[in-house]
Amino acid sequence: MADQFRRSNPLFPIGIVQDLTQLTGRQIRYYEEQGLVSPSRTESKRRLYSFNDVERLLAIKDYIDQGFNLAAIRHTLEQAGEKEASAPTAPVDEAPKVSEKELHHLLKTQLQEAGRFNKTSLIQGELSRFYR
Repeated sequence: MADQFRRSNPLFPIGIVQDLTQLTGRQIRYYEEQGLVSPSRTESKRRLYSFNDVERLLAIKDYIDQGFNLAAIRHTLEQAGEKEASAPTAPVDEAPKVSEKELHHLLKTQLQEAGRFNKTSLIQGELSRFYR
């Protein structure tokens, strides 16, 4: 439950989402107009995207690359959402236990390795300042 909350928490402005997805701002706003993604808005009407929104945009990008049209993408995403809603959720007790210290160490290690091997990760850039 806590993981789902973290994944749906709006964090990223459109500029960061553009970097993460390699989509243009116009494409992202178009997918929003078509109802494929729904970012949160601040009081000043600024869009903020969650990890779930970023993953959904990446899925949309993959479907477009495979030649799907928007109607097919919408249908596919709706079916996937229905399957997730009807799937039984795993009890919280089955989730692996990781302490805050271990999690911080894992994220720091991933960030260092990504920089060392010229890989790109979600925690680089804006979030990297928290893991140095």
